[in-house]
Amino acid sequence: AMNHFLIWAAPLVLALLCLSYVLGRTPAALRQRFGPYGKPERKESWKSRIARLVFNLFPCFWGSGGKVTYIAPDLREVRVRVPLTLRTRNYVGTIFGGSMFAATDPVLMLILIENLGKDYVVWDKAGSVRFRKPGRSTLYARFLVSEADLAQIKTELKSAVKMDRTFRIDLVDAAGTVHAEIERVVNIRRKQA
Repeated sequence: AMNHFLIWAAPLVLALLCLSYVLGRTPAALRQRFGPYGKPERKESWKSRIARLVFNLFPCFWGSGGKVTYIAPDLREVRVRVPLTLRTRNYVGTIFGGSMFAATDPVLMLILIENLGKDYVVWDKAGSVRFRKPGRSTLYARFLVSEADLAQIKTELKSAVKMDRTFRIDLVDAAGTVHAEIERVVNIRRKQA
């Protein structure tokens, strides 16, 4: 009886998995996943997909209510989504400011650690947030550290032992309207030989 059930259920499960994969690739699903930034130009690598999975399961980040939706293969671009859910909703029915801020917390530090390499020490040093509008729908953030940014950091650290670098991240809705401006100060130093 069990074998008969498995023979019948296996194709059904496979069909449901295929359907969910196809529905996840529709324009509406992609808009929900990536927001106003659109579908990324480069596909995720296996390494970046695994990093995204680990990031989303990490308890501190999971608790923020945010979700990493994309990590570039070179780990220089990360996209985060903060939906309005029961976990992120505050007393007045909008996204809790702490969820907005926490969802942006470790991302820049990790981008710089991965791209600068073992010769540098990177720490989050400070952060500030300026709320522009209440978050009444899903908000999106895009973290991008360019090759020029990395080159400038390395150049500055040739003549200095450490430096602080400020990055600005906007949390925007699907229309691109800024709801929160977040500044993150990252401390970067050369490792002493």
